[in-house]
Amino acid sequence: MCADLWSFALSTYARPGVEAACLRLQEQGADVCLLLCGAWLERRGVALTLERTQALRQIAEPWQSQVVEPLRQVRRQWRAVAQQDQPLAALRERVKALELEAERELLTRLATLATSWPTGEVMGQRWLEGLAAEGAANLDHDALQQMRVAVTGA
Repeated sequence: MCADLWSFALSTYARPGVEAACLRLQEQGADVCLLLCGAWLERRGVALTLERTQALRQIAEPWQSQVVEPLRQVRRQWRAVAQQDQPLAALRERVKALELEAERELLTRLATLATSWPTGEVMGQRWLEGLAAEGAANLDHDALQQMRVAVTGA
């Protein structure tokens, strides 16, 4: 098991089907960094509480809306044109790298907050579902299950 959140996120994302599941969830408005953090916390045996989810959201939501999303929008806007324009394609790749760096920074901030939370606690509600709850009616539950299987095997 990966001790740090970034390594956990990379190894989880690389598992079969997880990238596609994450992209589907992201298209539906889910914060994939927050979900990966939740999966990491669940794997570590950190109990889900309302206070903890609120603390994670207080970090994630402004960072996503003010940093990650603007970069993602630019990258997406340039997709079609960049196929015909090599210099723009190179710039788009740089924006993509910045987007990934911004997501890594978000995961670092989430991990910094959560690292002090006790591990090995008795688990009640599961983190993935708890963090996805706000958009649960609209989210692809198969994609959430795919993430769960990749992380826990269950």
